[in-house]
Amino acid sequence: MMLFDPTAIIQPESSEAPAASARGLIKTYGQGDTLVHALRGIDLDLARGQFTAIMGPSGSGKSTLMHCLAGLDRASGGTLEVGGTQLGTLDDNALTIFRRRHIGFVFQSFNLLPMLTAQQNILLPLELAGHRIDDTVRERAQSLAGTLGLTARLDHRPSALSGGQQQRVAIARALITQPDLLFADEPTGNLDSAASADVLDHLRRSTREFGQTVVMITHDQAAATYADDVILMQDGRIV
Repeated sequence: MMLFDPTAIIQPESSEAPAASARGLIKTYGQGDTLVHALRGIDLDLARGQFTAIMGPSGSGKSTLMHCLAGLDRASGGTLEVGGTQLGTLDDNALTIFRRRHIGFVFQSFNLLPMLTAQQNILLPLELAGHRIDDTVRERAQSLAGTLGLTARLDHRPSALSGGQQQRVAIARALITQPDLLFADEPTGNLDSAASADVLDHLRRSTREFGQTVVMITHDQAAATYADDVILMQDGRIV
């Protein structure tokens, strides 16, 4: 039995410009006999402050779409705007700076540095970008930790945290830079069902309490029920 009905999803009405917008987005790999059409003319608007899940079978193009939206890969055709910036106009250096300032990532494997505490892992993106860690930044980190249920665990290293707690640290680390878009790539893939529900609930709360725009790649229908919108992909198209 399906856990959600895609035909019942209602697109939210908003007068705000979308957080990201794609028109006629095409991505191909190879050439000649080895040419692969990963994206076939994608038209998409991602509403600000919404939690969107992108689903589809392996090879459907969902990861390629995320990589293009996140500026990790360049589209072969069409236009792509994120946070009011046309990504196709940026050179590689400008694209790297744009990602650092406007894009957040949460991965299946957590990717925390084992020698750092939870708080140090959360603050790391700002330190790498050369930001001064002042009282305002520390207050923001404390607020994130409180919302994500991490206040009592900030002095612990990853090895002393459960999988769900590590993933919540990864979410806080992604949110500390206040990105225009937060991408979560199979964020519950390494978690049991209870920890998965906990992490998904916190991702949903980040849209409610921080106004964050979250895009999650998942193959799990149960995970997708936490999202405001669900995009289904197949053969490089939104279906």
